[in-house]
Amino acid sequence: MPERHLEPQALCASSELQEGGDAVTFEVMEFGRPAPAFAVRFDNVAVAYLNRCAHVPAEMDWQPGKFWDQDRRFIICSVHGALYDPGSGRCVSGPCPGARLHAIRLKEEGGQVHWYPSDRLQPLS
Repeated sequence: MPERHLEPQALCASSELQEGGDAVTFEVMEFGRPAPAFAVRFDNVAVAYLNRCAHVPAEMDWQPGKFWDQDRRFIICSVHGALYDPGSGRCVSGPCPGARLHAIRLKEEGGQVHWYPSDRLQPLS
């Protein structure tokens, strides 16, 4: 069985995640396959999710790193128009009410943001 890396993985400097700004995008291995992910800052907290709509598994950004609706209040799926609460990843409007984006655990300290692998998500080799 391959060794699992569960230690925090460097993602970016805290300053790269601006309130309501563009996402920092990154790749993870989900069950052994590459999967896109993103991190944004909302209410002064860094959050990260797999870049996959809960309605249909499609990447959501309308341009690379662009995930916000016009008011920069919700994460929006550019394909289906689903709106997600940035703090919880829960769909609040659109074709999948109550469904959630898959969250990726982050920790921010010392001016750096790290993400935590899990049984499902691992760093790229």
